[in-house]
Amino acid sequence: MFVLFEEAGKYLGGRVLSEAEASAQVELDTGKRLKVKSAAIVLRFEKPSPAELIAEARTLAATMDLDLAWEFASEGEFGFPDLASDYFSDKPTLAQQGAALFALFDAPHYFRRAGKGRFKKAPADIVQAALAGIEKKKLVLAQIAEWAAQLVAGECPQPVREQLYKILFKPDKNASEYKAVVDASRAAQLAPLDLLERAGAIDSPYQFHWRRFLFENFPKGTGFPALQAPAIVDDLPVATVEAFSIDDSQTTEIDDALSVQGIGSGTLVVGVHIAAPGLALVPGGAIDQVARNRMSTVYMPGYKITMLPDAVVDAYTLLEGSNRPAVSLYATFDEATLALQGTETKLERVPIVANLRHDQLDTVVTQPWLEDASFVSPDTPEAAARLRGPLSVLFRLAKHLKAQREVVRGKPENFNRPDYNFRLIGNDGEPQGSEQVTITTRQRGAPLDLIVSEAMILANSTWGAWLGELGVPGLYRSQASMAPGIKVRMGTRSLPHAGLGVKSYAWSTSPLRRYTDLVNQWQIIAAARHGKTAALAAPFKPKDADLFSILSGFDAAYATYNGYQGGMERFWTLKYLQQQGITELTVTVVKDIQNGALVRADSLPLVFPVAGQQERGAHLRVKLGEIDEIALDVNGTVLERLDVVAADMEEESGEEDDEVAGPIAIAVDMSDGEAAPEKAAENAPA
Repeated sequence: MFVLFEEAGKYLGGRVLSEAEASAQVELDTGKRLKVKSAAIVLRFEKPSPAELIAEARTLAATMDLDLAWEFASEGEFGFPDLASDYFSDKPTLAQQGAALFALFDAPHYFRRAGKGRFKKAPADIVQAALAGIEKKKLVLAQIAEWAAQLVAGECPQPVREQLYKILFKPDKNASEYKAVVDASRAAQLAPLDLLERAGAIDSPYQFHWRRFLFENFPKGTGFPALQAPAIVDDLPVATVEAFSIDDSQTTEIDDALSVQGIGSGTLVVGVHIAAPGLALVPGGAIDQVARNRMSTVYMPGYKITMLPDAVVDAYTLLEGSNRPAVSLYATFDEATLALQGTETKLERVPIVANLRHDQLDTVVTQPWLEDASFVSPDTPEAAARLRGPLSVLFRLAKHLKAQREVVRGKPENFNRPDYNFRLIGNDGEPQGSEQVTITTRQRGAPLDLIVSEAMILANSTWGAWLGELGVPGLYRSQASMAPGIKVRMGTRSLPHAGLGVKSYAWSTSPLRRYTDLVNQWQIIAAARHGKTAALAAPFKPKDADLFSILSGFDAAYATYNGYQGGMERFWTLKYLQQQGITELTVTVVKDIQNGALVRADSLPLVFPVAGQQERGAHLRVKLGEIDEIALDVNGTVLERLDVVAADMEEESGEEDDEVAGPIAIAVDMSDGEAAPEKAAENAPA
């Protein structure tokens, strides 16, 4: 005897080997034996074979009119033989009974299951809604198939183009656009990114990187709401100094300026003057919310996304020719020994007499020019000549401060690698990715850089320690030691920064372009106004949950922005290689990697892998392979071993890692079913 029975949501047939009161031992055609409960058996028969019966019943079920079957079905609960009698004949065959069973079982929108082999027809309104859903699903599947076919043919449907970055990086896996990409990738046997690039969904590699960054970080765009910078109403005294800033020509957010008093008197007073938006902006205000949302200005070659609107920056930036509100640190030094005698913080208006631009002065303001008053540099700008005395004092002081930090640090700072400057020729506004790029170098530690960086370290370390002494919390950067793997961390406690060789370090000198600095400035202003009671008056109190939230948010945003800046610098470096027709480079090996080595170009900001193991520090000439502008990837083949240099390959601050681009990580999962279920550019060092 054969039986048809339900097992795990489907119907199977087999031969009965033995039977007890409540179960039967059944052998399937495959030879597998099952213990089947008697209640699960819906048909018993002698012939044909189970396979033949099921095949015939399935074929017949496919011809049944479900609307008609629903009409014929009884209003109450019924069994499948009852429907077979109503639909086919009063004495239905085994095949007809099986057909009725399969039709009922496979049409839950028409018939609800009421037990093994028993059903109840669904209400008419439910049936109509289900049929409408089925029809809609058919249309959706047809649309998916049409879009997939277009993608395979090398055309990108507009809905897919509009959802490109969502599909790739934050997909709704039930969306038709996503399913079309998955189906097309399978059909074309191409990776989704390759498929979409071939179909023209990606306008250009540059636009791909740019729009992906905006999608993930500025989904509402980079524009600002209508905001008006509040005026600083404090009656601030005017400082009796002549302050000047030193920045790149592209800098519009001029946060810091310097001054020197007392030259020749035996006592020097060096002023570090920081733009003071914190005197007007308040935590929780409209402008603060914008700044906190962005956390920092985003830098990239040829463009930047500012933390604050231009009109707000203009209200507080240290523009020459005016008295600008500032938080000033005055440090007093013995002129002969440069021993620090004391510091004082003031809230005041500072006369800004010049905005110097180091890219215009680097060839003039050199070490000989600063150290030898008789040294003549041709074409010295009037502003630089007028400020030669203060610049010379600041350079002497910077070297002294650096030497003191290196004693604490335990070894000299390494300035072997240059800084690279990118310029996009003819670029005005947002780059398109096709501009001609120039890459020039500036040696780290150039005199003007050293002057600014040491002044900023002095201010950040002094203010950080001061806040700590007063019990006023701030946002600090610290590094426990310079041992390998010990990185710079952010926190709310005043702790040493081993990489810089200072006892405390709180970013405070760029409040127009970094949110941590604005937060710290509010705390410093409270300290300047209230002294020992500042902890009670400061906007952020010890163990303030909001301060921890700011810290974590800034850390994440700053890492993302720096990563994007690095990626875009790499993009333009690869573009430079193409534009200049460079196919070979001399490089230095920086580390071993699996099946090869990581090398750094001698004359460009480019790190990439080469095949074959190489000695660390080895100097090589390599041939470049094909450039992938989407993956920002290139590799090399060693042509010649030039020599081995005893280069100091140490990490300088615990923050620099050699990274190489690789395949873009996308969120398209090819295992999904076809019908899936529902630097910054900142003067102060790190």
